[in-house]
Amino acid sequence: MESVVILVDVQNIYYTTRQSFAAGFDYNAFWAEASAGRKVVKAIAYATDRGDEKQRQFQNILRAIGFEVKLKPYVQRADGSRKGDWDVGITVDAMEYAGLADTLVLASGDGDFDILVERLQQLFALRVEVFGVEEFTAFSLIRAATHFRPINDTLLLNRR
Repeated sequence: MESVVILVDVQNIYYTTRQSFAAGFDYNAFWAEASAGRKVVKAIAYATDRGDEKQRQFQNILRAIGFEVKLKPYVQRADGSRKGDWDVGITVDAMEYAGLADTLVLASGDGDFDILVERLQQLFALRVEVFGVEEFTAFSLIRAATHFRPINDTLLLNRR
């Protein structure tokens, strides 16, 4: 049976699905699609923690689905800028778990990951599938992926 590692950039997916579709991302449907016919060896959702109850409930839902949830504090600076970026954490974990799987699924549209995807393929002969909102996914990431899977109606909640 094919093995898979699933990594989700929660903030990227949240904002791009909201902006493009005015809808939420359906993590249950995503899990079913990303893991279909595969053994999940690791699944991590990377999020920021603002400490509110609704967010804790969401994180518990992710855990119930099967994700390990990694949190970083949400920081709003005095100049109004915000920080809560998981790029380095996702990259480190991808490199760490790449040897355990046949495929790595990355849910993000962030073009910073194009180099990571290329390296995973070169160093580990790993198949890398990228899920992202097509209009907000960097072309370089789409091009680097073994397979790009655009987020569409089948992966959305609360479509208006």
